[in-house]
Amino acid sequence: MKTNSLGFIGGGRITKIILQAFQNNGIAFEKVVVSDTNPEVLNALKLHFPNITVTTDNIQEVVQNELVFIALHPPVVMETIGKIKEMVSKETILVSLAPKLTIEKMAAALGGFANLARMNPSAAAVVNKGVNPIAFSHEMQVDAKNKILELVRSLGSTPVVAESKIEAYAVISAMGPTYFNFQIQKLKELAVSYGMDEKEAQSVITEMLWGTTETLFHSGLTYPEVVDLIPVKPMAEVEETIKGYYDQFLNGIYNKIKP
Repeated sequence: MKTNSLGFIGGGRITKIILQAFQNNGIAFEKVVVSDTNPEVLNALKLHFPNITVTTDNIQEVVQNELVFIALHPPVVMETIGKIKEMVSKETILVSLAPKLTIEKMAAALGGFANLARMNPSAAAVVNKGVNPIAFSHEMQVDAKNKILELVRSLGSTPVVAESKIEAYAVISAMGPTYFNFQIQKLKELAVSYGMDEKEAQSVITEMLWGTTETLFHSGLTYPEVVDLIPVKPMAEVEETIKGYYDQFLNGIYNKIKP
């Protein structure tokens, strides 16, 4: 059930991530068309993926493909849907990558369009390790769902979830790396300053993080028991402050993006 042609409305970072994931796995298409209003964005994308077709003004060329990703920020999605309503074939599959806008709302704006899904890709898809939840329109046929899943599972883990959970995944999995990247980088820098070489530091930190989640979630121990496994806790006095930041900022963004 191969997908032969792709369209992307929007050529920003998430489009680049998805195309890179496909390229990593050697997945090729007869045609890939990307539209964006910014020619510099398209030129940069074309430089990285020379076989794609790019356009700043021919959105019809994009939506005539088998599978079309709407890779836009929420404020412009509905306006764009209004533009493509009369261009989209009933056989085309549309996948919105935006939070906040429900399948029901987008389907209504498209005149009751059935082949509609929402997906929330994560940055780690660039190395095919993303968590990329997807929700489908209730009216979408099984064959169409399978066609999408066959393709997007190359991005990493692709759980099929209730649409009501998409925004939760956005905060926890899609934005999640931003909560840890700077801390992990700092740990690596400290490890190197203590005498490890960079490769050694990367290896030990990767294994430590894996072991941490395995112990916390799969050891059979309670949270207090897990915490008690390590007697020295250098960051203990700031833990409550850090947890307060999680409550403040993550609750804030979740309330902002939920429908």
